[in-house]
Amino acid sequence: MGTSVVVVLSAFFGGTNIAVPSIGSGGVTTGVPFRRELPLLSAVFLSAALSGTMAKHEEMGASAMHRLRLKYCISLMLAVCSFSFGIEAFAVGVEAGVVFVRSILIWFGLALLSVRLLGPQLSWPLPLASALVLIWYPQEWWDWTANPATDLVSWTAAAVALAAGATASAATSWRTKSWSRR
Repeated sequence: MGTSVVVVLSAFFGGTNIAVPSIGSGGVTTGVPFRRELPLLSAVFLSAALSGTMAKHEEMGASAMHRLRLKYCISLMLAVCSFSFGIEAFAVGVEAGVVFVRSILIWFGLALLSVRLLGPQLSWPLPLASALVLIWYPQEWWDWTANPATDLVSWTAAAVALAAGATASAATSWRTKSWSRR
């Protein structure tokens, strides 16, 4: 539900600039298009779907439970990415839809990593920290929200972030204990 609201907000208000104070400019503000930062919310909402009140108990589940959770995570992520791409492509263009989806993937990986490092209710600190870097140091090679849809560095960052998040998510306490026994 939350991701649907994010996509609709992006379609209607995505071109609006967010006033952000610039670093070292004595009161000068810069603007960041709303559309570039909205995928962060979708990613945090996606990771929140995996960290409910029973998350710690679910970690102790059997392998069938983990396979079901993995299928749920993948299908939810595919649905959100498809919906986001469709609305963004319709509202702005195909390239904007691809960039929106790439941003969701990167921030979802960071959100999963944040959940593992900081706890189930804290999926937002790592994505937010990365967004602050992107806002205050824009238009560099690392700014995946502004780079074109075909940028290889940004897609590599997406693959690395998703792999790190998936690995962190799979590293439950019972799995790490079994890995250390080997």
